[in-house]
Amino acid sequence: MTDNELVWRIAGGSGDGIDSTSQNFAKALMRSGLSVFTHRHYPSRIRGGHTYVEVRASGQEVKSRGDGYNFLLALGDSFARNPQQEAYYGNEEVKPLSENLDELREGGIIVYDEGLLDASEIEGFEERAEENDWHVYPLDLRGMAREHGREVMRNTAGVGATAALLGMDTAPFEQLMEERMSGDILEQNVEILEMAYEQVAEMDHAHDLRIPEGEHDETQVLVSGSTAIAYGALDEGCRFIAGYPMTPWTDVFTIMSQNLPDVGGISEQVEDEIAAAALALGASHAGAKAMSGSSGGGFALMSEPLGLAEITETPIVLVESMRAGPSTGMPTKPEQGDLEHVLYTSQGDSNRVVFAPGTPQEAYEQIRTAFRIAYDYQIPSILVYDQKLSGELRNLPESFFDREPNPSLGATLTEEEIAEAAHHASGAFNRYTYDPENGVSPRSLPGQRDGRFLASGNEHNPQGHISEDPENRVFQMDRRMRKLESVRAELDDAEESNQTVHDPSGDAEYGILTWGSHQGTVEEAVDRLNEGGHSVKSMGVSDLMPYPKDEVTAFLESVDECLVVEMNATAQFRGLTQKELGRFGEKLSSLLKYNGNPFEPAEIVEGFEASINGGDLPGETTKYVPAAGD
Repeated sequence: MTDNELVWRIAGGSGDGIDSTSQNFAKALMRSGLSVFTHRHYPSRIRGGHTYVEVRASGQEVKSRGDGYNFLLALGDSFARNPQQEAYYGNEEVKPLSENLDELREGGIIVYDEGLLDASEIEGFEERAEENDWHVYPLDLRGMAREHGREVMRNTAGVGATAALLGMDTAPFEQLMEERMSGDILEQNVEILEMAYEQVAEMDHAHDLRIPEGEHDETQVLVSGSTAIAYGALDEGCRFIAGYPMTPWTDVFTIMSQNLPDVGGISEQVEDEIAAAALALGASHAGAKAMSGSSGGGFALMSEPLGLAEITETPIVLVESMRAGPSTGMPTKPEQGDLEHVLYTSQGDSNRVVFAPGTPQEAYEQIRTAFRIAYDYQIPSILVYDQKLSGELRNLPESFFDREPNPSLGATLTEEEIAEAAHHASGAFNRYTYDPENGVSPRSLPGQRDGRFLASGNEHNPQGHISEDPENRVFQMDRRMRKLESVRAELDDAEESNQTVHDPSGDAEYGILTWGSHQGTVEEAVDRLNEGGHSVKSMGVSDLMPYPKDEVTAFLESVDECLVVEMNATAQFRGLTQKELGRFGEKLSSLLKYNGNPFEPAEIVEGFEASINGGDLPGETTKYVPAAGD
């Protein structure tokens, strides 16, 4: 066992406080100077069902979940199903221990709550522990909690035991408790924390796992992709959101709803996703910066208002948080299966911008870009992400979020400018003129003098009146499509690209292409491959529409072969790349995963080596699809 990283997994039942405890643990490690990264796994149930969170911590930057883990705190499932249902679901009470053994590294530590769990119910547990040199500590965490407080406080006892086994000071945990609690609750938790620590500290510790050492140059904050999206939207001037809860989009909706009143904004929870998107569209039409969103099933209902936004050229920002489908699928598991759905849903030819951030930093930057593009070009902007990016936490410098707000409504005219603009003989404002070079015909807002026009879902003439004239149709359609060319030109000319290239060698022979949340995992795999003697670089693509043809072309031309890594069964991003850049089809192979769990770096390393050596993948969790013609 090495001391360069800790991967701590806390497991229990949904409703047992696993998520909040892991967040506090990660925050304490961050404040001690470490880089942290969390991975959350939870079932599609309100209460009960095996759930766990991993906290990976290192003195060096952490970009991904690890390969397995080295410390398990198993609390049991206090909300397990009735034992009569074991024929379907097994013994749920013991699953936080029994279902977490396969990924525990050799020499790892197990602390489990013997007040709730009986390890003798797990066949072969003692043999496996001996074979893998696991260090097992059965503790009556529930008994400690009951003695000095309430049973729910057994999480605190588990953290105290963890601190003692790893040689940690309890002061950071006590400080976090003081920030969140007071009175008897605080006193009881501190007493339980110290009691568990003292009891375990007196035991013999044969393991060599310790907390890594690290130091931050500046104050850090712990954020998720959802946090970054919400705060980016607020900083870019969004003041209206409408939505309906749906995992995992709910996180963004909740954070926005909590914060909008503080900046004079409005949040509306409505009856369904059609109403949500339509309400946001109305707010935007009236002159507010507005957004809505959902997960895959709810986003499907937004197809009609999305088409309305495209033809009326009303700016709007939508976020789509992917989860495993089709239909309800696996609501709390990550997948990247909605790419084609987001690119092409609605009616007719798509006329929208789509971004897919790979990190919380990119999520913050790109939601701000999405608003700017939407309002400058009067076009829907969509940010697509997945449950993995939505819920995982990592530390960022607090100064990263020190940005100027942007209240601009983009290509919107003042009354003085409207007075000088072209009007129809009837007095109606020529809202949809034929000739703007970049496709954008500046708009007026309701109530502005001489700014009257119709916003119709039908094809229309410059004043907005319904028109099926063939020549008018071609003029209007061509103008709307020119916006994508203008957007692409602007993104290409930007100082910083939305595509992220990671090239440790500086002149790599092979490439790995990915999109969205696995960017950091791919970069860690690339580092390992180069350390192992391979010559590899990667590109994480965030611009999905309009596609960054020039940047991806330059990347693919520079390598002999390229592995496309994505989390779906049909290689949707590889398909998009071949659609846009067909001549590279024979260079592109795929590594796919769609079992409800995100990639680990080792799986990408193994997939890459199989792709260049022509071998089989060692496991059954991923799928390799060779290049066309192979």
